[in-house]
Amino acid sequence: MKSFPFERRKFIRDTVTTAAGLAMFSAFPQEAMASPESLSAKSLKSGQEENKGAVVAPRIRFSVIGINHGHIYGQVNAIKRGGGEFVSYYAKEPELLEAFAKRFPEAKLVRSEKEILEDNSIHLVLSSITPNERAPLGIRVMRHGKDYMADKPGITTLEQLAEVRRVQKETKRIYSIMYSERFENRATVKAGELVKAGAIGKVVQTIGLGPHRMNSKTRPDWFFDRKHFGGIITDIGSHQFDQFLYFTGTTKADIMASQVGNVNHPQYPAFEDFGDVMVRGDGGTGYIRVDWFTPDGLKSWGDGRLTILGTDGFIEIRKNIDIAGRDGGNHLFLTDHKETRYIDCSQVPLPYGEQLVDDILNRTETAMTQEHCFLATELALKAQQQAQKMILKA
Repeated sequence: MKSFPFERRKFIRDTVTTAAGLAMFSAFPQEAMASPESLSAKSLKSGQEENKGAVVAPRIRFSVIGINHGHIYGQVNAIKRGGGEFVSYYAKEPELLEAFAKRFPEAKLVRSEKEILEDNSIHLVLSSITPNERAPLGIRVMRHGKDYMADKPGITTLEQLAEVRRVQKETKRIYSIMYSERFENRATVKAGELVKAGAIGKVVQTIGLGPHRMNSKTRPDWFFDRKHFGGIITDIGSHQFDQFLYFTGTTKADIMASQVGNVNHPQYPAFEDFGDVMVRGDGGTGYIRVDWFTPDGLKSWGDGRLTILGTDGFIEIRKNIDIAGRDGGNHLFLTDHKETRYIDCSQVPLPYGEQLVDDILNRTETAMTQEHCFLATELALKAQQQAQKMILKA
């Protein structure tokens, strides 16, 4: 990755000695273990307060079609922070509408998808519709002259990817996928700044771990059927491929090995609960592991981690929780030739929403290039397609 056009050492010194956090790496303190319920309520309240204060004057108008995954709340808030006016929404499932309407009272529920697609005042459509429906919807959105942002996985088959690429090239509209483990995680945003500044030298490898909690009783039927979610690597793994491309600067890559399995959920025969991948690119190598085995004893839905190995040091990110350590998420540890430092990233700004709004207005690619968006998905789809099936002893 190219360095910023200013003095490297000064940037690194300043960024790790601000109020956001220089703390020498030491033994983790013992913390009181809050219940998952109280933690979730606290996080929701905090997020609502933050979003309320962060909304800026509207620069574009946007709508939502499909709210089948809770990620849509983060998608909407990202665009509101970036200068979007939330105008209208449509969803087929009445049971999902009450909570959504309560959270976003400023937007109007419309009677059909067509009302949004044919509203010429709308610039952008967001969606977290069932995963296998996201690409067909995005194609309809682009053909109606609007830009599109899908929850991940934004595309679930290679055939869908080919058609999305064709229509995007034809219409020149933006097809963005919300890779929230990078765009919505402040520690990962900070890591991007540090890597670009040369804090760990040239990146050699990324290791991305994406564990999740099942919560099977709260999941819809489509969640357990691969034909709807595309497989575990297609789904969760798309985050890790996005980060691999971003931090290594890779533009071409090959899947060296991949495997998937349903290790512990025989009651859902079309489900996958484990997957891992080795990938090699022209900018570095990567290892990815994703699973649905987060135990109930953890105070977070998953101990998501990212390690970025460089020639002069490494960065480790604890995205959601510093297990048995500091409270909250967004923890970053940087080790170089001099020392190990801890950086609290809880106040780092999230630029994706503002950048995407800028791109919509200026027809630029500052949030994410279109090719990066599609390549991260392509690699996940190929790894899924090529994956060996795990068979473990009973």
